[in-house]
Parts: sequence; structure tokens; C-alpha cells
Amino acid sequence: MNIDIILSDAIKQCINQVYGVTPADDQVQITKTKREFQGDFTLVVFPLLRISKKKPEDTANEIGEQLSKNQSIIESFNVIKGFLNLSLSQSFWADMLNAIAQATDFGFVPKNSSGKAKMVEFSSPNTNKPLHLGHIRNNLLGYSVSRVLEANGHKVIKVNLVNDRGIHICKSMIAWQRFGNGETPESSGKKGDHLVGDYYVIFDREYKKQIEELKAKGISEDDAKTQAPLMLEAQEMLRKWEAKDHEVYQLWSTMNGWVYDGFDITYKALGIEFDKIYHESETYLLGKKIVAEGLNKGVFHKKDNGSVWCDLQADGLDEKLLLRADGTSVYMTQDLGTAVQRFSEYHLDDHIYVVGNEQEYHFQVLRMILSKLAYNWSNHLFHLSYGMVQLPEGKMKSREGTVVDADDLVDEMKATAREMSQELGKLDELTEQEANDIVSMVGLGALKYFILKVDPKKNMTFNPKDSIDFNGNTGPFIQYTHARIQSVLRKAADADIEIPTTIGKVDISDKEREIIKMLHMFPGVVQQAGEQLSPALVANYAYELVKEYNQFYHDFTILKETNENVRGLRLLLSREVGNTIRQSMWLLGIDVPSRM
Repeated sequence: MNIDIILSDAIKQCINQVYGVTPADDQVQITKTKREFQGDFTLVVFPLLRISKKKPEDTANEIGEQLSKNQSIIESFNVIKGFLNLSLSQSFWADMLNAIAQATDFGFVPKNSSGKAKMVEFSSPNTNKPLHLGHIRNNLLGYSVSRVLEANGHKVIKVNLVNDRGIHICKSMIAWQRFGNGETPESSGKKGDHLVGDYYVIFDREYKKQIEELKAKGISEDDAKTQAPLMLEAQEMLRKWEAKDHEVYQLWSTMNGWVYDGFDITYKALGIEFDKIYHESETYLLGKKIVAEGLNKGVFHKKDNGSVWCDLQADGLDEKLLLRADGTSVYMTQDLGTAVQRFSEYHLDDHIYVVGNEQEYHFQVLRMILSKLAYNWSNHLFHLSYGMVQLPEGKMKSREGTVVDADDLVDEMKATAREMSQELGKLDELTEQEANDIVSMVGLGALKYFILKVDPKKNMTFNPKDSIDFNGNTGPFIQYTHARIQSVLRKAADADIEIPTTIGKVDISDKEREIIKMLHMFPGVVQQAGEQLSPALVANYAYELVKEYNQFYHDFTILKETNENVRGLRLLLSREVGNTIRQSMWLLGIDVPSRM
């Protein structure tokens, strides 16, 4: 039962009866009635004045009178200037709740043949450092968007492209050769990604020292950066890697293996998994082949130094480097290769890249180049551009080792969740295992919700303490409400109070009506979140629903209600709110507890 469709059809029929004309869809504008006015839904009358040829108030009253006379779902109406406020009948709201209660996976579209094949690429880490807070936003956003698209009936392929080659990887390798003394994750007791990341920081530190030494000899800063021995070594190592030098390749395989083991631990802690993992080391060659083909077709051109470019100046962009003078590839090279490979492999309808907003130009160029190469699916590449995340004290810098490590942050969130839960008595009477499970659920829920409730396009500041609060727009507040509802339902079962599968004729209060109205909105929110690729819509809907329910819980009795029909209504309503909270949180990758 879609209220918008039901009302729209009823209003069109009514206008035809009154004025002899059926209005177009865009002339029937229905909104939720503002809280300060009486009513459930409001018809904006102004677009209909061309049909009625009367004043707004007169038109609204005539339509309201006709609706009240012929439509049993309309209980009453009132007119405020050019707005017709409609109150729907008690029986309509009862039928609405019954329909929600009987629906399977309410709010979700079943997978079917009309669903599209959509690939979502996210995470995309470099193997020269561990995952950090910025990666966390990327991972949580990509994973949640994937679930939202699944809930809209699409076939979703979640992929990760690991940037496991390039000059940045060689920097860690050079530093380990120079300063590592054979250190391994086993000998150091460090996670492999942390160990390799430490050597990336060491490279930067020693590189800066060399730059200063060269500057002291009178060399300019720009020349010192290119002439520093460490940088020259890293560039030579990259050339050897692309030439498949055995010794370099073996070291690269060993150090990347350390990093992959570390990444797997972090992904598991975050509850993230992928359908397929691509490696840049395996895709860049296809990219180089595509560049060679484009060169032969005249789409690209080679400069005197041997570098290959695509001139996009006529399209309002710049020239784009595709192959360096020494023949080594750049990010664009492998992105061309992976795009072609994926559309061929999965016959995709759409490809979504979850990448920070600093790469917007990169994806403009990618689409343009693929279009020039005559790949007709190039306009089905979408860049989900998200804002940066930082801490209250400012930005993070991975080269300087000042990033917030993902593993440390997860541990901190769990520790903070334990501390606050104990202070509030939320862990009382739980076994140690139950307490540990709750702490993990709350800590991760706080982290995920705090990040996902922000519109992806916006920059954000993450404050761990603010995210773990059992009041306000936070994950723990929503989780606690779910646990509260489950407690009510358990007590009902213990008292042999049966929750009805449907409700009949019963008085429905304004507050109960408001909750049913909010439940009805859920499918629309899921659809809108899928269209906008914005889990924030789901997160903030869940908060508004929970806030509404908690006011109801405070103001009304449930189990102690003596009227059996009213009690049944409130139990059924509570159960469906709990189900919708669980569905909403699932879309965000958040688990909800049944006890707390």
C-alpha cells in the first residue's frame, strides 16, 4: 500500500468529477502535513487553479468536500490558504499497519530480472601502509551503498582494487632493504601492514634528510627532490619491477603478503567482505595494451621523449599522461584496463567508484578517454565522490605517520563502548561473552553510524567520544531502542500475551498514527538512498523513527494496557518498528542487540 499513489489516484478521480478534467501527474503535489497543522497529508492546490479557474481556498474546499463524500479513506480536511490538509481514517491506518506487518522484508525490493548489474569498487588501499580513518569512511560507505543497491533489487558485485605496484610501494621496499635488518611481522610482533607502513614513514624521513643535505650544497629544492639517492633508487626499483627482475619481484611478493594478511584482519574487524579482489599489478598490462591500441588509432600521441598522452583540451580538460617516457604506467593506465576488463567480465549496467573528492578530475578524464576509444558504456561509470574525514585536531598525513590507524580506532571504540556501557549499567546481569558481544556491537555501531549519517559529499570531523552516546543521533541510541523493543516483546511472550498478526477496528492515537506514517516511508527512503547513493538518508530516517518511538514509549503503556485491542496494536507497532530498525541498520552494516 503506497499512500502517495492511493491519494494521487483518489485526488485525480475527484478533480475529474468536480471539474471534468483529469490533472497531469506533476499537477498533483502531495506532501506530508507540517506538524503545526492538523492533517496527515497536504495537497498543494496552486498547480490546479488552471483547471478550476477559481481562488485557491475555493478550489481546496471543493476538492476536500468531494473527497470526503466519495473517499472512505478521508476522515476530515481543512484548508489553509492554498493548501488542502487531509486526515486519513482510522481504518486506513489500521490497514496500512497490517500490510506492513504481513510484508516479507518490508522496504526491500526482491531481486528480479529487472534489477541491474552494478559493480561497486571501494577500499582500494595501497600496500605501503595500513588502513586508516580515511579508509574506514571509504569502506563503510562502499559496503553500505552496496547493501542499499541490493535492497533496491539490483545484482551488486563488491570489488576491491589493491594498489600493489608503483613508486610508493618501492619506497617501503627500499627502506626495508636499507634499514630493516631482516625484520618480519613474526620477529617484530607487528601486523604486516603496520610493519610495511613503518618503513614508508622511514623512507620519507630519510629522503627529507637527503634533500636538506643536497640543498646545503647549493642545489635547488626541486632538483634536490629528483636527485636524492633514495628517490633515484626507488625509481630504478620500479623499472626493475616492471621488467620482472627476480630479486625485486620476490621482495615485492613477500612484503605485499605481509600487508594482505594485515588487511584481512582489519576488514574482518570492520565486517567488510568483497566478491572479488583485483590487483593493479595484474591489470596495468591490459591498460598498457589499450594505450597502445589508442596510439595506433590516433586517439593518443607520443611525445619526443617517448611518453604517451591524450589531448583533451578541445573537451575543456588538459593533456593526460598515459605512459611515462621510461614506459612505466600511471594510475590512469590501469584504470582503463580494469574498466574494460570488468564490463567484459560481468556485462555491467553501471560501475560505481567510491573514491575521495580529490579524484573528481581523474574520473572525468577516465570517462572521456574511454568515450574517445568508442566504449559506449563509458557514460555508465559513476564516481561516488565523498568528502574528507578528519579528527578535531586536524588533518592526517600518512607520510609523517600522523594518521589514525584503523585497527587502533576500532580497539579504542570498543574500549570506550565498554567504559560507557559499564557506567550506565548496560552490561549488568550479562555473561562475559554477552558483554563482549555487546561492547563490540556498540563500539562498531557507533563508529559506522557516526560516519554514515553524514552526507557522503560533505567533509566531516570524527569525534570518537561524541559517537558513543546513548542519547541523540548516534548508533548506540538506535541500538538501545532496538534492545528495548525486544525486551517488551520478550515480556509479552513470558506473560503469554500474543502479538496479533493483524489488527481490526481500534482507536489509533495521533502518536501511533505518526509512527505508522513513518514506517510507511521506509521503502521510499531505501529507494531514494539507492538513487542518490547516500546511506545518510537511511541513517537519519532510522534516528527519526527511533526518536518518535521513544516518545510513544514514554507517553503510552504497552503491556499494562487493559484494552486488549489497543495492547495488540501497540505490540504489533513495536514489533514492526524493531524490524524496521534492524533493516535500516543492516543497510548500514550495523548489528543490533536483542539485549542491552
